[in-house]
Amino acid sequence: MKHINGLYTDAIMLLKQLIAIHSFSGEEDTACVAIEEFLQKRKIVTNRFLNNVWTVNMFFDDTKQTILLNSHLDTVKPNNGYTKDPFQALETDGKLFGLGSNDAGGSLVSLMAAFLFFYERTDLKYNLLFAASAEEEISGKNGIESLLPKLGKVDFAIVGEPTQMNVAIAEKGLLVLDCVAHGKSGHAARGEGENAICIAMNDVSWFNSFSFPKVSSLLGPVTMNVTMINAGTQHNVIPGTCSFTVDCRVNECYSHSEILDVVKENIASKVTPRSMRLRSGFISPDHTLVSAGIKLGRKYYGSPTLSDKALMPFPALKMGPGDSARSHTADEFIYLDEIRNGIDIYIQLLNELL
Repeated sequence: MKHINGLYTDAIMLLKQLIAIHSFSGEEDTACVAIEEFLQKRKIVTNRFLNNVWTVNMFFDDTKQTILLNSHLDTVKPNNGYTKDPFQALETDGKLFGLGSNDAGGSLVSLMAAFLFFYERTDLKYNLLFAASAEEEISGKNGIESLLPKLGKVDFAIVGEPTQMNVAIAEKGLLVLDCVAHGKSGHAARGEGENAICIAMNDVSWFNSFSFPKVSSLLGPVTMNVTMINAGTQHNVIPGTCSFTVDCRVNECYSHSEILDVVKENIASKVTPRSMRLRSGFISPDHTLVSAGIKLGRKYYGSPTLSDKALMPFPALKMGPGDSARSHTADEFIYLDEIRNGIDIYIQLLNELL
């Protein structure tokens, strides 16, 4: 069993290596190899499917329940505001700068360190399964969703994302609606046709004013925002169609199907959901995993941001070092102490269960 200082040193080394690798969503192959080599050098057998890597504790027992420790390998692309090289791991003033350092490299390497801490234990009450997955940033189908059928039975999970090591027990789901208002084209000068823009405007007004009655104590209300709109080909033609897109963030009080039914009943435009996959996730505050976090003084809350937790059909909480407010920002960084504390708290949390 390795001392926590050694685990911390190894975690920082690996995170610096990952920062230097281009691992945009769908392009995680080299990052996968780095994870595989890191584990294999420690005599740990790894498994890989597409750009996902996983492994289990040495004395895995099929008769025990399994806890999944999961975070993602992929990053968004760096924005134009960077003043530092996003692919150079720069350590200064107690911070580690670099793309993916905060979201979610710090969580990934901290969860791996906690997994290594327990890896050789013979007396664990649960199995531990560590998985580094792909395509989280785009909610892609080749990430955790494709991996879950390969993992066998999972009973509950810790999803590593920057939460300041507090416990996100709920997060809003995402439902994107593509809407098309159908009118009738005509000549603008003669006032012919039925203007699809006017039909769409009425529908947009409904989205702006309607409120779903069930409000979550953790996540607040369902929100619906029209974020894109397009119509018309030239100034003198009444448009026969107008398309617009609605971003819906769904609390745990409603299913996607329920939201869609209400929308269809109230607008004239044709509505097509892009996906019904990204559900609102919720784990009870009374769950043994959450109770262990509360015992350690961690706060629980509802998160407005989406993660791979949305694709998991079993109880899962979201927890990790770093701050969500730094995600996807220029000159992304994580404090080195956040990683050290993250490893320590993950180990304490799992100790409460194992």
